[in-house]
Amino acid sequence: MSDPHNPNPFESSDPADQTQRNALPPAAGEPGRYSPTPEHRADWAQRASWSSPSQQPTQERWYEPATPTTTATVPAERPRRGAGTGTVLGAALLAAVLASGGTVLALNATGAFEQQGQPASSPVGQNITSRQPVTIDESSAIIDVASSASPAVVRITISGQEMTDLGSIPATGVGSGVLYDPNGWILTNRHVVQGGNALQVELKDGRTFEGTVYGIDTLTDLAIVKIDGTDLPTANLGDSEALEVGQLVIAIGSPLGTYSNSVTSGIVSAKGRTITAEGSTQPLNNLIQTDAAINPGNSGGPLLDAAGNVVGINTAIARDSTGIGFAIPINIAKPIMDQAVAGEQLARPYLGVRYEPVTVALAKKNDLPVEHGALLRPGRAADGSERPAVEPNGPADEGGLQDGDIILSVDGQVIDEEHPLDATLSQHAPGRTITVEVQRGTQKITLQVALGTRPSDL
Repeated sequence: MSDPHNPNPFESSDPADQTQRNALPPAAGEPGRYSPTPEHRADWAQRASWSSPSQQPTQERWYEPATPTTTATVPAERPRRGAGTGTVLGAALLAAVLASGGTVLALNATGAFEQQGQPASSPVGQNITSRQPVTIDESSAIIDVASSASPAVVRITISGQEMTDLGSIPATGVGSGVLYDPNGWILTNRHVVQGGNALQVELKDGRTFEGTVYGIDTLTDLAIVKIDGTDLPTANLGDSEALEVGQLVIAIGSPLGTYSNSVTSGIVSAKGRTITAEGSTQPLNNLIQTDAAINPGNSGGPLLDAAGNVVGINTAIARDSTGIGFAIPINIAKPIMDQAVAGEQLARPYLGVRYEPVTVALAKKNDLPVEHGALLRPGRAADGSERPAVEPNGPADEGGLQDGDIILSVDGQVIDEEHPLDATLSQHAPGRTITVEVQRGTQKITLQVALGTRPSDL
């Protein structure tokens, strides 16, 4: 049941976000109940809320074991009596030579050589292994991923100050991160490190480093942390665009700030989710929803596919739910990761528009001429004030975009539910000129727009 004093059902997966309860005395005839030691709330902790109240928890699922490889045995046939051994062998060899050419032609004509399911023919008396569809042994995949990726997952301890009725007091928070470059570059969540005065990074092998925040992402809840080290273990990066709903994923992190390198597994429950952090009007878009267990302390840790590639960064959980967690797709993070390694300041492209994704329902309701794209319309800024669809003197304004335009594509990439506008723009560098196809009334026009740099206060 939701807390009536706090109707917002989301919280970030940082342990400082969650007030921990003391162990309760057991009732008569009942075993004792355990809860971790309380910790102070840190000022960098965040909560989040549903973007749509109609979303429901993921349903229970079943897994089936991998399909076993089947074998078939072709029985050997005994030679008939009445002919000598030499005669039988000679006749068999002659028949084989004469028939082989015709057999090959016949099999080729029927397409047998193109069939991948079973061999076209087999020697008499031998076992034949038929080829089956490729399946993933879930248990083996999780074990392999845990073994290969865990050394690159770090625990980040943040020391800071928390304001209380008694004044400022020391506070500590714990989160996770993942090494993506052997020279000490770490990707984590912004809310894990924001507000902290000192960072300590601990590797799985026990080594500890002092960390510094290299930069904060202005678009998402991401940050880059740097430690002084070389030849450090790193995780491979995957392609979040290739993820499919129902696909196996694995989460690794430090739940509750105590159980470092904990491994949980689940599936991709949905893609393209939107949530809003408590205390902010700026939503987090295009998130991966998963039912892999994510707990406070998992923030900033990786979400991996069955091949051990990082496909997302765990960032939020639904507080009053079971199996509803969210991760930022790794493709959105890649541009700032590259900027950090190159020694550049973290910067995101800026178009200067407010929009609503076009869906079939929105198109029918507003009698739009298309059923995909981004409809430019007024909205609210981060401070809650009403703002126009196109920011005056911004990149879009200077490029000729207008209120009511529908952006159909950017540099040839169609804007739709799978490729929303903000995620598509995030793959371009500030200062680059992009080609924007626009639906304006009944006409389609093409505009050239030079992207700006996204302000840090958005």
